[in-house]
Amino acid sequence: MTAVQKNSENAENAENAEDAENAESAAGGGGEAGPTADAYVDPLGEPFLRTRFALPTVPATFLRRARLADHLDQALYTPLTVVNGAAGAGKTLLVADWAAGLPGTETVAWLTNDAGEQGPGVFWAYLLQSLRAAGVPVSGEVGCPADAGPVDHKLLARLAAELSALDRPVIVVLDEYDQVTAPEIADQLEFVLHHAGRGMRLILVTRTEPLLPLHRYRAAGAMTEIRNADLAFTPEEAATLLDLHGLSLPEPAARALVDRTRGWAAGLRLCALAAQESPDPQTYLKEFEADRSAVADFLLAEVLRQQTDRTQDLLLRVSVLDRFCPELAEALTGDAGAAGALTELHRQNAFVEHLGHDWYRLHPLFAEILRAHLRSRTPGLEPELHRRAAEWLRRSGSLPETLTHGAAAQDWDFTARALVDDLAIGQLFTGLRRDDLTELFSRMGPETADPAAELVRAARALSRHDLDAGLSHLRAADQHLTRDDADPAGRLSRALLEALAARLAGSCSRAEKAVEQAAELRHRVPAHLLDKHPELTALLLTHLGSARLWAGQFDDARAALSAVVEGSGGAATALPRAEALGHLALIDHLNGWPGRAERKALAAQAETERFGLPQPSGCAVGRLVLAAVAVDRAELSRARALLDEAADARPDFQDPVTAAARSIATARLLLARGDTSGAVAAADPAVPADVPSPWAEGHTALISAAAHLAEGRPDSAAEALERVPCEDQPACAVQMARVRLAEGDREAAVELLGHLGTGGRAGPAVTVRAALIRAQAADEEGDTAAARRLLTQALQEARRDRLRRPFLEAGPRIRRLLRTAPQRDSAAGWLTPDGPRPDGTAAAVAEAPPFVVEELSGRERDVLLRLSRMMSTEEIAADLYVSVNTVKTHLKSVYRKLAVNRRSDAVRRARELRLL
Repeated sequence: MTAVQKNSENAENAENAEDAENAESAAGGGGEAGPTADAYVDPLGEPFLRTRFALPTVPATFLRRARLADHLDQALYTPLTVVNGAAGAGKTLLVADWAAGLPGTETVAWLTNDAGEQGPGVFWAYLLQSLRAAGVPVSGEVGCPADAGPVDHKLLARLAAELSALDRPVIVVLDEYDQVTAPEIADQLEFVLHHAGRGMRLILVTRTEPLLPLHRYRAAGAMTEIRNADLAFTPEEAATLLDLHGLSLPEPAARALVDRTRGWAAGLRLCALAAQESPDPQTYLKEFEADRSAVADFLLAEVLRQQTDRTQDLLLRVSVLDRFCPELAEALTGDAGAAGALTELHRQNAFVEHLGHDWYRLHPLFAEILRAHLRSRTPGLEPELHRRAAEWLRRSGSLPETLTHGAAAQDWDFTARALVDDLAIGQLFTGLRRDDLTELFSRMGPETADPAAELVRAARALSRHDLDAGLSHLRAADQHLTRDDADPAGRLSRALLEALAARLAGSCSRAEKAVEQAAELRHRVPAHLLDKHPELTALLLTHLGSARLWAGQFDDARAALSAVVEGSGGAATALPRAEALGHLALIDHLNGWPGRAERKALAAQAETERFGLPQPSGCAVGRLVLAAVAVDRAELSRARALLDEAADARPDFQDPVTAAARSIATARLLLARGDTSGAVAAADPAVPADVPSPWAEGHTALISAAAHLAEGRPDSAAEALERVPCEDQPACAVQMARVRLAEGDREAAVELLGHLGTGGRAGPAVTVRAALIRAQAADEEGDTAAARRLLTQALQEARRDRLRRPFLEAGPRIRRLLRTAPQRDSAAGWLTPDGPRPDGTAAAVAEAPPFVVEELSGRERDVLLRLSRMMSTEEIAADLYVSVNTVKTHLKSVYRKLAVNRRSDAVRRARELRLL
């Protein structure tokens, strides 16, 4: 016989048992003085309601959640169990289903409490009756309360003694225990529980924290707890629940529904029932209006209308806030006493969540419904509440929420001024809130005339690379920012925007001036604001470094960019650091150091990955450098893929440096593939800039000269190079030497190479080409030994950075020398395929496969193998018995070592390298 069947049968037989006990009491047996207990009448003379002793019926669509049932099994071993959750959290059905599933050897006494009860007498009369209905042998000696008032302590002692003598403990479930408000009942219940010992297991199902010494039970390990957060449905559980209702929802949609309802059981069930009536259930579950649903009726009836008028007003007003503390709530209500009201609402599980440190938030569905109720009840009040909130939050120093509520109040003068006064205008360009702020200020209309608003408009225009509009808004702001003592925060923000405008225009002198102005203004603003917003300094130096780079001032550019990289390392400066690393990589590439350039470019990508920022934000130049390095290594497919990624990306700043880097990388790839006319066209993109860049012009000339040489016109190649000062650009000098050699002037070629200098600025991409030209000149002169020595030197320098392209460009004489030992052995495996051909010659230099930057670990290979099987991150984690974060860390390492950025690229490259 199950516990449910036993309860039902015992309830039916309760009358006979009670009559026998009453007769014994009347004959002089023990018991409390006063009226005897009656099977059907409580101390108030009202009949007992048998339904309060029966386990609630579990509906067919109820979902038994094993994790909660297993947790509840601990109730069999601890004296006290508390199931505490909000209205509709599924507390009662959870315990009822668990109790119904207990073996017949367990006895469950169920009592559903009622708000209409008066005093301890009624409570204990009902509890005694529930025990008897469950078949617990409570003798007549225990007695029954004589009235609704105080209960004799002897009755409690006798009950505890009889319970302690039971062979097996009785499980007493008090449902809706929050309806029991008399403090003396809690004291009496704790007394019985304590002295009943092993004879009683008490389960309290409640919306509020019961008035029992819970701390003592927790400290002794004598308490099982299931709280609101435990009762919340997981996305997987929600999907299963919907399936029980005949509804199918994809996992992302189920997750979104759980986020909106916070896994609230009643909300999910009510949504499911309503969706069943909808012609498009999936769309309904995604887009339902909470204020026009059964959820609203439930929450308004069960939660809002249960409160006093004063508390209702508090809830309605704070519904406009994402989070609130008592002081903020009082700023909106104009009424003191919010602290006590919020504490009580949280204690009642009235959909007010405590976040810690006196901060609270409303359940999102409850807040949504309250806001709709506020608009219908008090039209026009909502903007005023947002304005009050914005003013309070600004005084408290919470900028993000200040801006949110200022915008909601449509007070754009206030909102823009708050952003500028906080020195936070740089957050429109970098940081985790960049996209949010961009969307927020996109709603600002043209009517706002405050200078701060003009600065925000300028920032938004410049972020869209609209230089003319940006400068126009800066001039409008200047009308109010001309006085030296006026608005230092506004003038410092303007200096930042002026530096960006100078960068976009390719004007180094304007950028220098803007940074100098910023340096003077830094002393006029509070130091704590500068510390709070390191992105301002990082952006200023990045813009300056980019402008200096465009001007060809490599050493000065490196100093500014290195300061950014070595500065603050938080998310706020991640994008400037990534940009700075990308620009430093470009400097290394232009100087001929591909290995250094690659490491900095990969570091630029890792910088944004570290903070989960969208890719490839901040990495445009870095990707272009990686493409150029891939061309130098004859990895043309990889170069094409990187250029495509850079083309698909939205660069943070479309400045001349980025445009020139893209044209150079594209032109060099086209040239490597034999498209000389396309290369020449791509090398001269007509980058708009106030001042031309010497290195950009130099590399345009380099590409043009190489194209002319490939077509057999060395004279045209020489003309192209003569238009740029080769003595200041080693790569141009090397190319001119190659032209002179093609013209047959070996002496002039060697002389040009002698002017390269020994300062160490030129890297292997330059020196290897120079050595190959010298080797070819020596071979033409018949000095084979010198040619081989120079070729060996070039091979040794090129091997470290896998520089293959210079050998392809060098011509047939160099390739002939590569077929002879020991040069053939030096080239084998990285420049030419391993081993000689059957005829004893080395294979021709071909596009080589990419190489692994660093050996993969065993665990990284495990992750890579599962990646090739199309497993998700979560599936890999489960298969390897590690956390999802651990898998993500391994994936980042795999991407870095394989020099890729996507899963598909990692698998493709691993197969090329025979790692799979």
